[in-house]
Amino acid sequence: MITKRIIPCLDVRDGQVVKGTNFVGLREIASPVELAKRYSDSGADELVFYDITASSDGRNIFTDILAEAARNVFIPLTVGGGIRTLADFDHVLKCGADKVSVNSGAIADPTLVGRAAKVYGDQCVVLSVDVKRVNGVFRIFAKGGRVDTGLDAIEWIRRGVDSGAGEIVLNSIDTDGVKKGFDLEMLRAVSEVVSVPVIASGGAGCIGDFITLFKTLPKVDAGLAASIFHFGEVSVSELKKEMKRNAILTRMVKE
Repeated sequence: MITKRIIPCLDVRDGQVVKGTNFVGLREIASPVELAKRYSDSGADELVFYDITASSDGRNIFTDILAEAARNVFIPLTVGGGIRTLADFDHVLKCGADKVSVNSGAIADPTLVGRAAKVYGDQCVVLSVDVKRVNGVFRIFAKGGRVDTGLDAIEWIRRGVDSGAGEIVLNSIDTDGVKKGFDLEMLRAVSEVVSVPVIASGGAGCIGDFITLFKTLPKVDAGLAASIFHFGEVSVSELKKEMKRNAILTRMVKE
């Protein structure tokens, strides 16, 4: 049985962690480095950093924050936002990232995932997708969830994995920040067509949502969340204790 991972997500804008609902209404929360240290100490398995306006602003990612976080935490870091070229991959990896997440950059250049996988290995390339229902169809959105690409999400994800993506982060725009549970329907549709790890993102509101996720969809490898961790509604350590009580295998840390 594969150990299930818990991954706090830090959406960064202008040097601060922010959070909103359905990808809008963002408000500042805290320093990304301070939060990263807190989550690392509390037993998080990995951290995801997204520079959420790098792609829409057409600029490079926040490498100063990344480098400082990498010096202070000792769990894997996945970094995304504004990743458009192999040079961007190389830059963030040299700044301390373990994996690189690509979203809008892969939409703009569908060859990017495959080229990056050949240079850095599949395990380094994460395809992050922002998905929303449009007339009952799962569609890929770009530019931080603001632009409907018209791409069918299931087909796009399948193509990404065939090209070399070693992991999928599935962000449901429909459930983002709503705190009523993960988008199980969307996650099931994706996990049934790929063999690489799938990370669920969007909708967690309580510990029970993670238990339901892993019990209902054992193919899902990890749960990612932001606001419930940021605002202290759920602690990583308590979540992991409850997972253990429910016979869900996860990495525990010593108190």
